[in-house]
This record gives sequence, C-alpha cells and structure tokens, in this order.
Amino acid sequence: MIGYVTLGTNDMSRAATFYDALLGEAGAKRLMETERYIFWGVSMQQPSLCVTKPFDGEPATIGNGDMVALVMDSAAKVDRLHAKALSLGGSDEGAPGDRGGGFYAGYFRDPEGHKLNVFCTG
Repeated sequence: MIGYVTLGTNDMSRAATFYDALLGEAGAKRLMETERYIFWGVSMQQPSLCVTKPFDGEPATIGNGDMVALVMDSAAKVDRLHAKALSLGGSDEGAPGDRGGGFYAGYFRDPEGHKLNVFCTG
C-alpha cells in the first residue's frame, strides 16, 4: 500500500551520504534525484524512501511520533543495519532485540533526527 515515505532535510549532502551507505547495505540504490530530492529503493514499483528539501522553503523539522520502518528478512540484517546507522552518525533509540510475538526490531534516529526502525518477523 505504501508507495514511498518522504523525510525532510536541511543538509542534502549529509542526508545523501547517510542514506547511500545505510540503504545500500539493504540492497537499495538511488532511483531518482534532483537538487531538491533523492529517492532510494529497489524499484519504483516497490516502496521507497525519499529525502527532500521542504517545498515551502521553510526549514525541515522532525515529526513527533513519526517513524519509518524498514523491513529486513533476518535478525542478522536488522542487527547489521542498526549498527550501520550508528556508525554513520545515527543515534540509538533501542538496540535490536525481540519485541514479542516474533517481532525483532532495532530503532535509531538519522543525523537529522528522524526516527527509523529496522525489523523482521517470524
């Protein structure tokens, strides 16, 4: 159902460096870009992530309660992506672990302050 998620940035270069490395670890690549935005994903027919400068020209801010969840196919990949996010300047919001009911997840914030998680089920 989700086509893409958009996160605002005030520093496109920093965001591009962070997400190139982080999402590259998950097998994604840049799908589309301009000086205003970059889309990463596997294909435009699957959900993707976009980082953009706000259209209204105002500073980008984070949303309280907003979170982007990135699905992985194993706990090892969750661990690896969470560690990668931290090594790239992200901050820990919850170490990877079993959250109950077969839901394994790790939480972090990107350098801009947006909250993300990586998870797998089963």
